[in-house]
Amino acid sequence: MKPRSTLTLISLAFAGLLAGGCAFAQQKLIPAQSDIAFTTKQMGVPLEGHFKKFDAQISFDTTKPETAKIAFTVDTGSATLGAPESDAELPKATWFNIAKFPQATFQSSSVKSLGGGKFQINGKLTIKGNAKDVEIPVALTQANGATTATGQFTIKRLNFKIGENEWADTSMVADDVQVKFKLAVSGMGKL
Repeated sequence: MKPRSTLTLISLAFAGLLAGGCAFAQQKLIPAQSDIAFTTKQMGVPLEGHFKKFDAQISFDTTKPETAKIAFTVDTGSATLGAPESDAELPKATWFNIAKFPQATFQSSSVKSLGGGKFQINGKLTIKGNAKDVEIPVALTQANGATTATGQFTIKRLNFKIGENEWADTSMVADDVQVKFKLAVSGMGKL
């Protein structure tokens, strides 16, 4: 498997963590204004990828953020590094194993306001059947009737068995994968 495939897998995991959400009928993800990207390094060279398909269910009362529920799913088969040969490797068992694990998920366990539109979201990220607790810093901004959540966090790809066997060598593909997200949501109250 190509090292770029490992990066894509890691990025998917991060995206799943950051995007979370749980049902509130009027709060909906705006996919055309949202993005989940991941960056890893292959032999020291940064590689950036994206997930094309993801969804969230969000219940977020801006006056009571501690009651928020966020659930996020990422279609791991939608990962792309922008190169056909790498993209063909990502769905395979060594990387995302989409035949057995078609989605990565995130489920929030707590949300804490840090003031100034900044929040800390804790929860469980699950990729390839491996669940790990994650902490995601999120900044919210509002404009034109939409709330945009931005943030980034780092995961260890090997904790999720992304890039197994010969690809577990971190001198080829780094263990750290940075996940960056921009998620636009409609229907949220004023900050």
